[in-house]
This record gives sequence, C-alpha cells and structure tokens, in this order.
Amino acid sequence: MRQCFAQLSDPHLTSLKSVRSRDLISKRALGYLSWRRKRRFEHRTEVLEALQRDLALSELDQLLITGDLTHIGLPQEFEQAQQWLQELGSPSKVALVPGNHDACVTVPWSESFALWQRYMASDDDQNTVRDGMNFPSLRVREGIAFIGLSSACPKPPLMATGTIDSEQLERLPALLQRTADAGLFRVVFLHHCPIAGKEKWRKRLTNASAIQALLEEHGAELVLHGHGHRAQYSELQTCHGTLPIIAVPSASALGLNGADIAHYNRYQLDRTDRGWQINIDSRRYRSEMQEFCAGTHKTLQINRSH
Repeated sequence: MRQCFAQLSDPHLTSLKSVRSRDLISKRALGYLSWRRKRRFEHRTEVLEALQRDLALSELDQLLITGDLTHIGLPQEFEQAQQWLQELGSPSKVALVPGNHDACVTVPWSESFALWQRYMASDDDQNTVRDGMNFPSLRVREGIAFIGLSSACPKPPLMATGTIDSEQLERLPALLQRTADAGLFRVVFLHHCPIAGKEKWRKRLTNASAIQALLEEHGAELVLHGHGHRAQYSELQTCHGTLPIIAVPSASALGLNGADIAHYNRYQLDRTDRGWQINIDSRRYRSEMQEFCAGTHKTLQINRSH
C-alpha cells in the first residue's frame, strides 16, 4: 500500500511588527534587527498562503515540519504559530520538531512550547500534559516510523548551533532498533544537519558526530532536516545500507539575493521485494503565479531485507 507524507521547514511565519523594546533583550535584539533589515522581505505571508493551498490538494498520512516557525521565540510568536499549525491540520496529522530560532532564549514553558505540545508529541503522549519536551518522539503510520529529534536549545549571540541532549542520545539507539525489528521504514527528522562538517561552524549541530555514529551503527531509511534554507542531498553508509539525508529550503522564502526559493517535498513510499521505493516530488513556489508547482522528481530504491 502506498504511503504519502511531506516535509517543510523554516517557515518563519511570524511577524514582529508589534514587538516592544523591552522584549528585545540579549540575543533577541540581533534577531529583530535581522528581521527589520532582511528577513521580513524574504519570508512572506503570500508564500505561506500558497503553501497551504497546495498542501490541501493532497491527502497526506503525515506532514513533518522541521523547525523555525518563529524569528526570535517571543510568546506572541508561539501564539501566532499555534494558530497556523491548527490551520494546517490536526496534531495527529502534523508532526513538529523545533528549531534554533524557536529556542532563541529561555522562555517559560507555558508561554512557548506548551502551545505546540500536541504537535511535538508521540502517539502515546497525544493526550498527556507534560511540563517539558519529550524527544525522541515516535509516530507510526501504516508501516512508517516517524522519529523526531530536537536540536533546539538557547545559544550565545551570533550562534545558530543546535545540540541533541544526552537523554535523546541515550534513547535513540533502542528506538531505532525496536522500529527496525518491527520492519518499519524509519524516517528521522530534525532541524539541524546530522552530518559532521556539513554546516558552517556557527550553524552546526555541535554533536553531529555522535548522531552520525548512532545512525551508522543502528541505521534508518531516511533523514530529513532544514536549517540551511537550501536544498541538499547527501548519503550516509550505515549497517543496513545507504541512508539518504535530504534538506529543504525555507517554506516561505522568495529566494532574494541568490537564496533558494521556497519549496517543500512530497514523498510516496512503496514496499518492494528488495525493500522500499521512494518517489520524491519537489513542490516549488512560482512567484509569477503565486502558487506552488511541480519541481524536480527523484526516485530512490532503499534496499533492505524485510
């Protein structure tokens, strides 16, 4: 049976027009200046409106969002993002991991990530009230295990790095093994790139080498991330075979000054005698039409013994 899911990233959907000067402490002041000078022209509401129209045209088993819904992680931004998430779909259909902009500075849980909790939750935690994040998350949809990792944590000014905390590193191997034993297609999704040396020093995942080693040792079938605002394709050799690692640009970007214009990826998964076949269709924003249209197509064969 064919399964369909999609990934978008870095929508930066919020507005800072009504921000107050007392809100701009520490790192937030630099983020606000970046929004005033550049980001408000690059990340556009009309692009996100076209994105929502395009997403509504297909029935997805799961929509994955790999972080950076906000610009500087203000409480009012979390409220704006909560409304946007509700417009996209129910928490059972939309799975979210946060990004570094969402964790710009330390914020009270009740005023921030608590508003997104059900979108970040595992299947077993959908109706559980927690005071804090609980990653890795796990959602199973018709033979697919969606495993979410959070790399979002406050960092010093001028740094856009992320870190997977020790608890996630401890829990991930058993989760990868359990889902492999169940014969599931494992999709790991996170904000930062998990390959060491792939990102600039100030934008890297600080413990990418540890995550990379875990993936090599325990395997997965697909890794999806964002953060870099550009399309990327890489591969990692694991104990189970080749592991594709795919990144998408910002879902709201106009592509100014040579940057990648907004697009997101749709995935269609079919089981084969040798493993799985993935058809990847990129949906790209066309500014002259103000719509998302067909972009590139790629087919991957993931060879695994069931």
